[in-house]
Amino acid sequence: MIHLHILEPRRGDTLMQNTFTKIFIHTTFHVKDTCNIDKSDLPRLCAYIKGIVQNEGGTLIASGGTNNHIHLLFTQPKTVTLSNLMMKIKANSSRWLKEVDPQYRAFAWQDGYGAFSVSASKVATVAQYIMTQEEHHKKKTFAEEMEEFMAAYSN
Repeated sequence: MIHLHILEPRRGDTLMQNTFTKIFIHTTFHVKDTCNIDKSDLPRLCAYIKGIVQNEGGTLIASGGTNNHIHLLFTQPKTVTLSNLMMKIKANSSRWLKEVDPQYRAFAWQDGYGAFSVSASKVATVAQYIMTQEEHHKKKTFAEEMEEFMAAYSN
């Protein structure tokens, strides 16, 4: 038998005066066509994206990638939808890259992205995985990586 105890607010009191969320999201997205990111520009790109996430109310926990894709682990802002946040990250980082170097004048991200919820108990593991992307992709392609994610999250 399940017993529920429902708290009744006292007069003038509310139980949920503020909104609290702690939702961890792992996203990954790929460059469009063949306009790759130079390895030397990746840390600055990740730092720029960190600012975007912070400005929207989230916290970037980890970022990393290779010349053709990027992974992010962040807390989902409580006032911005995931699709709007991803649109802002991709649009603003693409614009920033174009300003950084003329070689990126045709740079764009693909339209889609992968987004996966992460349990608080797995945050450190996922962060480590993201920060070791270069090593990881010596063994498998981005397509193989995405197939694994889709299989793992399809249950």
